This record gives sequence, structure tokens and C-alpha cells, in this order.
Amino acid sequence: MSSGSSSRASAGGAEDHGRNAAPPPDARTMHLHMGAALALARRGLGRVWPNPTVGCVVVKDGHVVGRGFTQPGGRPHAEPLALAMAGEAAHGADVYVSLEPCSHYGKTPPCADALVKAGVARVIAAAVDPDPRVSGRGLARLREAGIEVVEGVRRDEAEALNAGFFSRVRTGRPLVTLKCATTLDGRIALASGESKWITGPEARRRGHLLRCAHDAILIGSGTALADDPTLTCRLPGLEDCSPVRVVLDGSLRLPVTSALVRSAKAVPLWIVTSPGHDPDRLEAFTGHGAEVLEAACDESGALVPEAVLNVLGARGITRVLVEGGGRVAAAMLRDGCVDGLAWFRAGKVIGGDGRAAVADLALDRLTAAPEFAPVSFTRVGDDVLEVLEKR
Repeated sequence: MSSGSSSRASAGGAEDHGRNAAPPPDARTMHLHMGAALALARRGLGRVWPNPTVGCVVVKDGHVVGRGFTQPGGRPHAEPLALAMAGEAAHGADVYVSLEPCSHYGKTPPCADALVKAGVARVIAAAVDPDPRVSGRGLARLREAGIEVVEGVRRDEAEALNAGFFSRVRTGRPLVTLKCATTLDGRIALASGESKWITGPEARRRGHLLRCAHDAILIGSGTALADDPTLTCRLPGLEDCSPVRVVLDGSLRLPVTSALVRSAKAVPLWIVTSPGHDPDRLEAFTGHGAEVLEAACDESGALVPEAVLNVLGARGITRVLVEGGGRVAAAMLRDGCVDGLAWFRAGKVIGGDGRAAVADLALDRLTAAPEFAPVSFTRVGDDVLEVLEKR
């Protein structure tokens, strides 16, 4: 646990909010309240892109007087919501925020200015925003107004929570999680294609929760043709949390009669394809409400994973859940584009004639194999879920 670093500064003529502030909270108290801010921020995962998800807690005289988190679509932001709940009690209060308050004018005024206007005494921030429009400027604005700033409380957790946003800002592409549901020997179907169901109902429900926590869910056209999925979240009460559906379809094989296209006006559908298709063919999809995006292909005509992810990142997507099939999984792994795994495993064995979760990687040495480190191992009904992250 980090208690963070503290600083106070008063600009000439600026109100010194920190001068009458209560003594700084101890490390345990800061850890506790920042945990609440992080829990609030988690509620926004999958729903606030292109913005980061942020949680904010306002504490006065040891009591929580305001709470807020980034709302769907990225606004309102967490801080003004928490300040509005706190009202006059925000004056002289401590504010815990999971990410540095913004300092620029976008579709909403700067959150740093809202904190200054509210007269808060101290701001405890978990992580610095990597967005170059903010990065350090929000905290500097607070210090200039005489507000005490404490940085770095539970920083690692805060950065992990917004790893997708950090990735998009720093690299141009979203964070990628590969989700698989397999037998013990890594098979997703019989040789005949029968796959319902490898895992049980509890694991399938957990898979739908994963969808809710991502901005987009991605499959290849082969899976779309074989399964005719809807790729929505079908958990009671979470039907409106379905992510953007993305289909990689370099040849535009997806029928306009598919479940994905027929539901495109209700739930966003993006079809990523190669450049140069006939405009009338594109109109067949866009007329049903789908969007068609172009990405670069390799010499074989296959879409390049990095190029696909850059296209999604340019549209504001921060977190992508890849659900299949085997060729898409192999392409993403081969190009080093998978940041984490969510691997559901059933206590079944199909054998070598079954369909593999990951197609051939054509490795010529073991050291070239993609490596992942275990993060958690959870029993889910009769199955298990193992979460791993890229080494």
C-alpha cells in the first residue's frame, strides 16, 4: 500500500483552500476511501468509452458526503456528480478520485476547476491521467489554487482498472482480452462442429458479465457464419450493457440476413473489412444500420490484427473482448496483440479430432510461444475460470 506523496502550493492571490484543512488522513484511511472510489469506477467499465472510468468520494469530518462515477457515454464526470451530492459540505473536504481530474474544456468544463470552485481542502488522486491534454495539469491547477494534493494512493489498481484507456492513449490501440471456453484439452467443438455446450450455465453467465465490462466484442466471419450469434448481453437487468459487436470480414461474407446485421439498429455492429469493396455491397450493410470500417491486409489478403485494433482505437474503443474463432485467436496471439486471457475450462476431454480454440501458430521454437502469467483461478459452477495477463 502506498500512502502517496503530498504537496501544497498557493499561487499569488489564489485562495488557500488547504490552510484550514484538517490534518491529513492516515495511510489506512486513504487506502479505505480510495478503495471505495475504485469500486465506483468499476461500474463504468464498458460503458464510458472513449473516456476513462473514474470514481470519486468526498469525505468531510470522517463521513462520506458525496459519491460519483463516470456515467454512460463518458459524461457527466465523477467529480461534479460527487460534489453535487456533497453540496456545501464539499467546502474544506477531502476528495478521493481514482484518476487525475481533467483540466481541459471538452464537452464538459474541467473537473479541476469544479473542485477549486467547491472549496475542497485536499484531493487524493490514485493515478495521473496519461492524456496529454491533462497529464499533470489537473493536479497542477489544484496546487495553484492552494489545494493540497496527495498522489499515488493505490496507483497500481487504478492504472490496471483503466489499462484499456491508458493503452489507447499511449499506443493507439485498445486493451485486448482473449476469451475461450474449452475442454481440458483446449477444444471448443467436436469435429462435426457441435459445441453446445462445452461449459455450463454459470460459466456462460460469467461470460456475459465479461461482455458488459468491455467496449467491444470481436469475432471472425467464420464464427459469425457458423453460429449466427447476436453477441449481446442477455443477463436480466443488463440488456442495455451490450458492447459494440465487431466482425472481421475481409471478404464481406456476412449475410445481411444474419442475426448480427438484423439487430444492427438496436445494438451497434461494426464490420471491419479490406479496402476497395463495391459501394453497393457496402450499402447493403449500412442500410441495415451497420458501420463498415476498412483496415489494412497482409499479402495473403488477411486483415492485419494491429491495423484492426488501431482502427478501433481511433474510434475511441479502449477494451476489446475477442471471442473467436480459432483463426482470429491465432492471428491475435501470433502478432502479440493479446494482453490477457479469460479461459473457461470444463472438465471434459474431446481429443485431437476436436476443433482447437487456437489455430496453428506455426512456431519454430518454444521460446517464441506467447507467454501469460496467472492472475486468478476461480471455480464457476462445474467449470473453472483462469485469468492470465501477458508477461
